[in-house]
Amino acid sequence: MTKTTPATAFLKRKNIAFETLVYDYDPSVEKLGVHAAAAVGEPPERVFKTLMAEVDGKPVCVVIPVARELSMKKLAAAFSGKSAKMMKPADAERITGYRVGGISPFGRRKHVPTAVAQEALELSCILMNGGGRGVQVKLAVSDALAAMDGVIADLLASAD
Repeated sequence: MTKTTPATAFLKRKNIAFETLVYDYDPSVEKLGVHAAAAVGEPPERVFKTLMAEVDGKPVCVVIPVARELSMKKLAAAFSGKSAKMMKPADAERITGYRVGGISPFGRRKHVPTAVAQEALELSCILMNGGGRGVQVKLAVSDALAAMDGVIADLLASAD
């Protein structure tokens, strides 16, 4: 199924091969990313979520596995900063041009530095938000990194 969003249009302009997967978005579920993984029939370790945060007051984008948590300390270190915090949803929507639940690392309104969890390197392909609620894009990890101008970093909180 195809659905054009600013993110998918961006990937097409960059000549990046990707597959679009569309599912029924349910805002009532507790873990949206884990729900998205199940809805498109992919293991959660292959599906990544896009988070908008601030490091020393400057916006950054972070892409991590949906079932894992972000370490603020590691996030700050990844961008050579002292402190990190999650961005307010309204600010994330203003900067990216996407609604929360549909924020993609591709085709954002404003380019911001982007870090991807190092666990992505263990995969051949990765899924992430395709720029709309209920839209995922599946593409090669190397293509995803190139398209988002991302860097690999140690970002995850220790698994319990």
